[in-house]
Amino acid sequence: MLNNNKKFLQRMGLINLTKKQMDDIHQATLDILESVGVKVYEEEALDLLKKGGAQISGELVKIPAWMVQQALQTAPSSIAVYDRSGSRAMTLESHRGVYYGPGSDTPYTIDLDTGERRRTVKQDTINAALVCDALENIDFVMAMALASDVPENRTDRHHFGAMALNSTKPIVFDAQDRRGLLDIIEMASLIAGGKEKLVENPFIIHYAQPTSPLMHSRTALEKLLTVAEAKIPLIYIPAVMCGATAPVTTAGALVVANAESLSGLVIHQLKSRAAPFIYGGGTPPMDMITSVCSYGDPQRDLGCVSLVQLSDYYDLPSFTTAGCSDAHIFDQQAAMEAGFNILISGLSGGNMVHDLGYLGAGLTGSLEYLLLCHEGAGAVRFLTRGMDVSPTTIALDIIEKVGPGGHYLSEKHTMDHFRDEMHYTNLFNRNTYDNWLAAGSRSFGESANAMVKEILTWHEVPRLDPGVEKAVRAIAIG
Repeated sequence: MLNNNKKFLQRMGLINLTKKQMDDIHQATLDILESVGVKVYEEEALDLLKKGGAQISGELVKIPAWMVQQALQTAPSSIAVYDRSGSRAMTLESHRGVYYGPGSDTPYTIDLDTGERRRTVKQDTINAALVCDALENIDFVMAMALASDVPENRTDRHHFGAMALNSTKPIVFDAQDRRGLLDIIEMASLIAGGKEKLVENPFIIHYAQPTSPLMHSRTALEKLLTVAEAKIPLIYIPAVMCGATAPVTTAGALVVANAESLSGLVIHQLKSRAAPFIYGGGTPPMDMITSVCSYGDPQRDLGCVSLVQLSDYYDLPSFTTAGCSDAHIFDQQAAMEAGFNILISGLSGGNMVHDLGYLGAGLTGSLEYLLLCHEGAGAVRFLTRGMDVSPTTIALDIIEKVGPGGHYLSEKHTMDHFRDEMHYTNLFNRNTYDNWLAAGSRSFGESANAMVKEILTWHEVPRLDPGVEKAVRAIAIG
């Protein structure tokens, strides 16, 4: 019988915006779309919008509120995502589940041997995929590198091939253009056993962005239209910066970000009703002293939490950010910022949380830092799972048996439940000082470095069919 006292929360409901505030942001967004409009630089999208009821003047498109509402009604509220073998891995929907993964396209990485920052190469994407595949609290894979040792016009294919061959987990990928996107869909179709199987059990999600403020480029829309037609899940999120490409106020930035997302959704649903669309993003500030787009500023977290709430308001799956820092090395600042924003993201309940392992405001990846974020995600999952309150866990009979002054260490109840009731870690120190010294007195960074190297030594990913693997490699290389 189901125990009604056992409640696994999935999220703790961090609330930033009231219903009235979300209504105000939504109405302001509709006003912007109808009176200011967005620029659309793609002919098919313009044609769809014109036929759908929008007002067109060159590239400027003004979208009435009813078109936005229509798109929200047809977009699915739940998206099932599978792993490479066809087993369901993630269910993306409001108020259900938080999934973690790294980010994409960092031009630099922290070298595992020297500890120095260097340009990324394809092997870094391979290494990231292997490490992500081995870590239980990492649920999906992104490239986490921008390979400098492959042809620049084919990095997207090389990245996807590296991820698909070195991890079984769902893949979030980007593409340089429509041609690259079609090549990647072909690779994914080969792995899935055909395009129909890929649509039935998608293990890939495409990531694309509008151009802030309030523009949709030809390249972005070509990709949006392609995945809509193919029924491939799409993440289409804004890239605003408070004070630069959006108002400096978080509320104003949210309106611009929301207008970009919802106008993208309108085009997406006009192309293919009920095609899977993932909402979200963030509104990071531009630091007015350094001009850096800050990944560690709490204003960024405020925007992320707000957009997760708006995804609930619209009943759409959400994509957000955590596990990232402005620090250029894996240091105390990096650890503090990751701990803070991973906790915030977990409490707010965004479905997909990416950028774990990002340093240097999104320019540098670190696998040791990724391990810290993996541990943080595990701790947040433990916190947000809730607790079992029942006669067994209240343990009144055991408390009476032990009585005042006794202990519980030898009780069977302790042995039966301690594994489920306590959070265990492979990396954080839980040892006494003397035992820590005896074990080598490693810092967390040293332990993380050693563990990454161990994973890269022993972790094996199931091989694809040799013919499929050969075909995937051929498309990736070109």
